[in-house]
Parts: sequence; C-alpha cells; structure tokens
Amino acid sequence: MTTFDWSALDQKAVDTARVLAADAVQKVGNGHPGAALSLAPAAYLLYQKVMRHDPADHEWLGRDRFILSAGHSSLTQYVQLFLAGAGLEMDDLKALRTEGSATPGHPEYRHTKGVEMTTGPLGQGFASAVGMAMASRRAHGLYDPDTPDGESIFDNHVYCIVGDGCIQEGITAEASSLAGTQNLGNLIVIWDDNQISIEDDTSITFSEDVEKRYQAYGWHTQHVDWVNDGDYEEDVVALYDAIVKAQQVTDKPSLIRLSTIIAWPAPNAQNTGASHGSALGDAEIRATKEILGLDPDKTFHIDPEVLAHTRAQAAANASRYRSEWEAKADSWEKKNPQSKELLDRVLAGRLPEGWTENLPQFEAGESLATRAASGKVLNSLAEVLPELWGGSADLAGSNLTYMQGYESFMPVERSSKMFQGNKYGRNIHFGVREHAMAGIVNGITLHGLSRSYGATFFVFSDYMRPSIRLAALMKTPSIFILTHDSVGVGEDGPTHQPIEHLWSYRAIPNFDVVRPADANETAYAWRGILERTDRPAGLVLSRQNLPVFDRGEGGVASAEGVLRGGYVLADAEKIDVVIIATGSEVAVALEAREKLAEDGIGARVVSMPCVEWFYEQDADYRESVIPSHVKARVSVEAGLTFGWKGIVGDYGRTVGIDHYGESASGTYLLDKYGMNADNVANSARQSIKQTTSANDGETS
Repeated sequence: MTTFDWSALDQKAVDTARVLAADAVQKVGNGHPGAALSLAPAAYLLYQKVMRHDPADHEWLGRDRFILSAGHSSLTQYVQLFLAGAGLEMDDLKALRTEGSATPGHPEYRHTKGVEMTTGPLGQGFASAVGMAMASRRAHGLYDPDTPDGESIFDNHVYCIVGDGCIQEGITAEASSLAGTQNLGNLIVIWDDNQISIEDDTSITFSEDVEKRYQAYGWHTQHVDWVNDGDYEEDVVALYDAIVKAQQVTDKPSLIRLSTIIAWPAPNAQNTGASHGSALGDAEIRATKEILGLDPDKTFHIDPEVLAHTRAQAAANASRYRSEWEAKADSWEKKNPQSKELLDRVLAGRLPEGWTENLPQFEAGESLATRAASGKVLNSLAEVLPELWGGSADLAGSNLTYMQGYESFMPVERSSKMFQGNKYGRNIHFGVREHAMAGIVNGITLHGLSRSYGATFFVFSDYMRPSIRLAALMKTPSIFILTHDSVGVGEDGPTHQPIEHLWSYRAIPNFDVVRPADANETAYAWRGILERTDRPAGLVLSRQNLPVFDRGEGGVASAEGVLRGGYVLADAEKIDVVIIATGSEVAVALEAREKLAEDGIGARVVSMPCVEWFYEQDADYRESVIPSHVKARVSVEAGLTFGWKGIVGDYGRTVGIDHYGESASGTYLLDKYGMNADNVANSARQSIKQTTSANDGETS
C-alpha cells in the first residue's frame, strides 16, 4: 500500500469523477448516476491509494482483485479506469451504454479491460469475490506452500463494493456465511450503506442490524460514517484507516459499512430513489458542478493537470508494486522450478502431456452409476491435474466428488471426525448453499490459477441457474456436477426428480450439457469438459447403476465419440430408423434396436451425450451420424421432449417424460413412463410407418 497523502489534485479528481458520471448518464439518457457520485471517493481511494494493480497490464499475476458487485453503478469503476489510464478514455465515457462501446450498462468480463467479472445481478459479485479469495489461498498452497502467509507472490487482497441490494440477496448470505467459516482474511468488502433502492427508502424492506449479522458470520466489521460530515479529507482518511485495519485482520473477512448519501452533493437528487437509476437532468448537474466549484458550462471536462496527476500516480504505484513483486517472483522461480512449470501450464490453459492416460477404463459387464464413474475419474485425475479442486453442496457422499487422500480446504480448527482441515486443502465443503457454490466456483475459475467444480443434485441446479447463466455469459470454464438426473431418483419423489432441466439448461447459450450413457462415456465427458476452456459445462449423471457397454470387437463403438457430442454407437446394414438417446436411456435404445432387428428392421443407435458439442461439428460429420435421407427417427430421454422435435423432424417420435414424477421405485417409474425397449421400438415402427406413408403419397 502507498503512504497515504491527499492533495488538492486528489480532491479535484474525485469531484471530477462525480460529474463525469453524471454527464455520462445524462448524455445517453439512462443509467445509474447516484452511487457513482457518492462512491467516487471510495473508488478513487482503492484505485489510487490502496490496491496493487497495473493499469498497463490487467493480467499481472500480482494484482489485487476488485469486484463491483453493485454492477449497476458501472461508472464507479469506468471513471477510475479512465483516471488511472487503464484503457478507457473520455470518448469511452461519452459512449456509455451504447452499441459497441467499451462501457456497457453493467461491467462485462472480457469486454472492458480491467473488469474482473461481469456483474449486475446483485450478489453475484459478492459470491465470486469469496471464490477469488479462496482461490488466492489455494494458489499459495498449490504453488508456494513453504512461504509464510502474506509473503508469497500469490497472496493478494480481494476488494468488493456492494450495495444495499447485494446485502439483501440470498446468495450473499450464503457466501458470507461460508467466507466467515473459511476465515478469509484477504477479503475486504465495502458496503455502500445509503439506505436507498429503486423503491426508495430501504426501511420498508430492510431492518436488521447488518453489522451484527456479519459479526455472527465471523466477520470483522467497522463503520465509517460519511453522512454527517460531508465529503472532506477526514472522511477519506477514515475509510483509508478502516481499510488498513481490515488488511491487518488476517483471520477474518472484513466488512466496512460505509454510510453515504446517494447522489451527494446533487442538491435535489441526493438521498432519493430517483437518483438510483435515472439521469439527474441538466439543471441538477449544473447545480452540482457549481457546488463542487467546477465550471457548469463544461461537460465531459477534466483539467489536464488532474488527469496527468492521476495517471502518473497510478503508474508510479504500479512500478513500485511490480518492482517489489518481481524481485520476490524471481527468487520463487529459482527455488521452485517445478511449481513455475505448473504455473506456466495453468496460465496458458494447457493440460499436461499424457494426462489422458490417467483416465480410467471400465470393463464391459460392470454395472455402475455414472456418478460413481465420475468419482473414479476425478480421483484418477487428482495427481496429474493438481490445479483441479472443488466440492459439493453437502452431498459429497452422493455426488461422489471427494478427492480421496487430500485434506479439506478449511482452517484446521474446523476439522471434524470425518474431514481433516488444511487451509490449503483441496476438497471444498460448500454446505447447503447451492447458489453461493456456483458463484464461488465462478470466482475461483476467474481468478485464473486453478480450475474448480461444484456439485449437487440436478434438480437443485434451479438454485444455481443465475450463476450458471453468468458463467455462460462470461465464457468462464466453471464445472458443475449434477447428479440424480431423472425420475430414476425414485422414492424421493417429484421434488427431487428433474424433468424440465435438461432442455432448460441446453437453452443457455455457451453452456454445455453433457449426459454420458455409461462409465466410459463419463471418462470421455470429463476429458471433453477439461479440454474446453472457453465456456462452462454441466456434467449430468445418474443415480442408478447403468451397464458398461462392450466396446470390444463385435461390440458398440468407442466412447471417444463423446468428444464430438454425438456418434454412431451401434449400426445396421440398412438403416430404417435412427434412435437418438442420452444418458441412461442409451441402454434402452440398444435394447429396442435388438427388438427391431428381430422384425427385420435396421436401427442405428446414436448416443448424444452433448447436443452442443454435436452441433459444433461440421455438416458432413453431422450428416454421417444422422443422415438426412432417413426420416424415421426416435429420441429417447427421461425428460421433456420438446427440444428433440427439431432433431427428429416431422416424421419422428419423441420418447420422454412431459409431466412430473411421483414417489416410487426409480426402475418402476422409468418403465411406467415409457422408458423401456418396447415403447421405443413401437415408436420407431410408428415413425417408419409415417415416413413410408409420406413417401407413398409423394410417389403417387
């Protein structure tokens, strides 16, 4: 951290930041100016006086992370990136919220340099900040375990600005509870306590003592009050001192309650709900500039000496930070050549040479749930992929996600009879917190020095959907293991039996839904997911045992076809019908093929573990798998059927479950709902008959 000083140029930079935010919203006619005005001193303090960052290198390994969880106040960050010379210029501020600009309505990862994650859905940034703090600690243990805490090149702080809305969101409560349990002393959250939301005063919805709540979570809390004093130098010093104290608390995450007046010092708009999400108006902006001693006739103006000061200050800080860090990094590299090799590989997104040799092969004739096969794959990869880590939302024994022989990621004092804790451990216990788990996994993955997974029952992915959608939007390779994938769950009943989920998640762009049919497909599914680093994936797995197919001579095709999303599993000399199935229903399709063969009907069985991967293939390959001239087709999947209609075509049949399940044996329910060979074979015959009738009509 820099030695704190506050000059007249610093104050003028803050005042300029306020009015630049107001000007930007006014120009486009919409946006969120209020918090950007009142938070300008806090954001300036972080970017200019506190955080380790390099405006010229947004991916510098030694940087602190900053997350604006209150993403609607995007200008709070954009203006600071401009002042620091971090890639944004005045024209970018002028182009706020317009097509093609570097300043969209909410911060977007991979779109604006310096933005660590996409935020806007409230609380997501908070949860991912927890993940980044966990990832930083894990990176220390993975790459530099012998260096004391706080002295490693992998140690950094994660700063997060949240609003009243973030504090109210359920995901925040989940993530905050886990952060306290994890003693994340490298996480510092600044809560903008302005008591205003879109519906105006938060007293109508928000009455608890938040500081006491966070103390109960195990957080260190402080209160800095800017409401009564106005924004003078002593207020900035108070926040700076609070941040320093928070940095010194290394065994607890820190919450700084920063009481502000939204839109301060706008004379009429301050402390109003309208200022949260509406342009202030020309007259109000003019009056605000006059209060701040700025020229009311100028818009998008910054004095050259102010900009020169902020950019020189940010560059000088970066030079000092980097000089200190690189000296440590050189020493670390010389002492830890193997760790350096691992780091370089992970940063490049590469997998180690020969890593696929560790993938297990499963013998035909076994009967194994794909969740169990996934557990074996994970454990076989543990040694060769040390960067891979994660856990379950209190379901490790059911999801089978625990890496055997590795300690749990938690403070030693949290150890239980079953699980030994290690602050650098590898197995994460997320608790019953599915939504936070998904956001935390995103944060770990975004941190960039490891790859993470989180697991639960498929039906409970509903709790995770906002975070999964955000992962897809950011194209970050988070991994979500989703077991107990159909009515095969059985006696737990319809609350636990996913029906609509497969197509619901296939509908999310950039999200791969992978549902393997047997143990060997599961191994290749893991391979396909790990080899893709430009999107998240959901690995959808069975509770019930499934047969391991014979893939030897005379058996079905190699499971390597999984990597192409869909492949010909079993063929016929003359193809009368194509049966397309996923997951546990592939075995049913193979049985139906045998029944059809008894009647002289040739059926090709296509295993389609990942529709998304299949449609990535070129047209020739897709044609070779599902020939366009074969109009008789049947899809088989224990879930909603509507998504298959575009694949089976006008003459096809869809075998699925378009209603909720019930509490009974899973085997019984699958049979009752038509997931059996007789129903699939009859559906094939119906499709062939309709195709024949149509062809006869065309001929006549």
